[in-house]
Amino acid sequence: MKKILTIMVIATLVMTGCNKKQQMADNPFMKEWDTPYGVPPFAEIKTEHYLPAIEEGMKQQAAEIAAIVDNTEDPTFENTILALENSGSLLNKVTSVFFNLAECMNSPEMEAIAEEAMPKLSAHSDNINLSEGLFKRVKAVYDQRESLNLNPEQMRLLEENYKGFVRGGANIAPEHKGRLRDINEKLASLTLKYGNNVLKATNDYKLVVEDVNEIASLPQSVLDAALEAGNESADTKGKYVFTVHVPSMEPFLMNCSNRELRKELWTAYSTRCTSGETDNTEIINQIANLRLERAKLFGYPSHAAYVLDDCMAKTPEAVDNLLTQVWGPALAKAKEECAAYQKMMKADGINEPLQPYDWRYYSEKLRKEKYDLDDDLVRPYFSLDNVREGLFTVCNKLYGIEMRENKNIPTYHPDAIPYEVVENGEVIAIVYMDFFPRESKRSGAWMTNFREQYVKDGENVIPIVSLVFNFSKPTADKPALLNFDEAETMFHEFGHGLHSIFSKCTYRSLSGTNVSRDFVELPSQFLEHWVREPEVMKMYAKHYKTGEVIPDSLITKIEAAATYGQGFINTELLAASFLDMDYYEITEPTEIKLPDFEDAAMAKIGLIPEIISRYKSTYFQHVFSGGYDAGYYSYTWAAVLDNDAFEPFKEKGVFDQETAKSFRTNILEKGNTEESMVLYKRYRGQDPSIEPLLKNRGLK
Repeated sequence: MKKILTIMVIATLVMTGCNKKQQMADNPFMKEWDTPYGVPPFAEIKTEHYLPAIEEGMKQQAAEIAAIVDNTEDPTFENTILALENSGSLLNKVTSVFFNLAECMNSPEMEAIAEEAMPKLSAHSDNINLSEGLFKRVKAVYDQRESLNLNPEQMRLLEENYKGFVRGGANIAPEHKGRLRDINEKLASLTLKYGNNVLKATNDYKLVVEDVNEIASLPQSVLDAALEAGNESADTKGKYVFTVHVPSMEPFLMNCSNRELRKELWTAYSTRCTSGETDNTEIINQIANLRLERAKLFGYPSHAAYVLDDCMAKTPEAVDNLLTQVWGPALAKAKEECAAYQKMMKADGINEPLQPYDWRYYSEKLRKEKYDLDDDLVRPYFSLDNVREGLFTVCNKLYGIEMRENKNIPTYHPDAIPYEVVENGEVIAIVYMDFFPRESKRSGAWMTNFREQYVKDGENVIPIVSLVFNFSKPTADKPALLNFDEAETMFHEFGHGLHSIFSKCTYRSLSGTNVSRDFVELPSQFLEHWVREPEVMKMYAKHYKTGEVIPDSLITKIEAAATYGQGFINTELLAASFLDMDYYEITEPTEIKLPDFEDAAMAKIGLIPEIISRYKSTYFQHVFSGGYDAGYYSYTWAAVLDNDAFEPFKEKGVFDQETAKSFRTNILEKGNTEESMVLYKRYRGQDPSIEPLLKNRGLK
């Protein structure tokens, strides 16, 4: 009997082993992708494929790292730095797909995979960063760098690798490395939980209006979209549904004369994740204190000091100085705007203080009165298709590229359209553009990569770029019509895309957008300048029904209103930047209680009660789960650069080829192969000035 059981056990183990081998053989991540341009075969990838591929990827990279460490030859650039750079190809392949789709095709199954994978990935990363044997070899190469006859890009890779190990904890005392691992693992889980909470809270809320008379002041296009949203569900069929997703919320707050409904929607938006199952308040406390503790292990007084040491700004003091320079004039302008709106409220018979949920309504109302301009006038000329074609035309005239849709390229969702980027007849990149909201997609807009550009075996590997948006959907009788901010957003994200598309780097870790946080927003914000140029608008702003080119009279109104509302826009942005810094400039463990911490931060800078920070703490994904911790200032830092960088085009013409070529070769192609300020000054020929920013935003 015992012998029979033993045979059965062996047979079961053999069968299990065979099944696992077969499962791995069937896993699409374990195969070479024979898709066009090597894009992911999305239709073949199932949720059950991710975790085994992640685990196999970690296993393979661990073996590759062990081979580097165990190499008996003296450390060299090739057998250590280059070998490290080339390790983890499978892991990078699967995580690039998984984490991209987790942001825009999320599901309970994807969340469960992330919850299981994140601690494992954190531990795997620590195993590499804290490997004494590996760091010893990296340091040996670094110490002899001046005698190695490396080219500039090789030297940069070596320096960045060495710095990465130091910043990853290689130099901390051995007795603290266990604690560092614990911190990293906890932060991986906490930041994931924070982001999932925001997504759930955002999707869960709906304002349902049955009587259209309560919202009669809304534009017909907004009503149509709300009715279509209501008809998507049986329990709201025939009703008007509004959400706290920006494309639904913004036009509602701008146009709804029903103050109580504005208050209801605004309250739902601004109190997300403050209670219940999606409560983020204690998570914030833990994240901030864990990041502080880690910074102190690295020898920094605060998390902000640690983060900024690797950015253009270098210090928290430099960030605070920049923000303060813009804050004064922005707040002064916001107070002027507030006084004007308060006066309008009184004229409406409302003898109460202006509230945050009133601001957008009265701002839009005054804009109509002052400039005879509103969204309903602008949107018909800014259909999504026209803005997209205008964007493509701008990029063609500046850089000579063409965007060619290819329906034969696999895609992960019907809304995600694949394009070939063609230059001189050659495809240099693939770009996915994913335009509309859905419950599986987080809010906002972003750029990422399914594959970054690099050189392999002497051959250039082209990037696969993903641009994700949340624009208003088309309705039954109208195409998707954008407002001006949404048009700017499309150009903004494509600017990030160009940073990857034009990358000409040898090493993946240095290519494209792998630059410091306060430099990465330069290409994106830079491209925004073309949206409102009259010469450019006449190329793409055409009425969706008649094809009529936007009239000069409307362009004049848009130009006249260009700096309208900039007090509010800059104040809410800067308030969020100050709030971010307050969380990460703490130098001692702090019991962060909300809303007390947030209220104190806003009181310190004198934020008026009629405006709140662009993001309140509980849904400030940029700094608690989005990689912009102690980095939200970078939008303003980069704004100094992008406004200064556009000056030559204002002088020479918006399509000046010489200037465009200089920006491409000195900024867009270089990735992180040199220091950011060196690249910028090579393009501009001088230090950046803050004056163009203040002037263009009407703050001077």
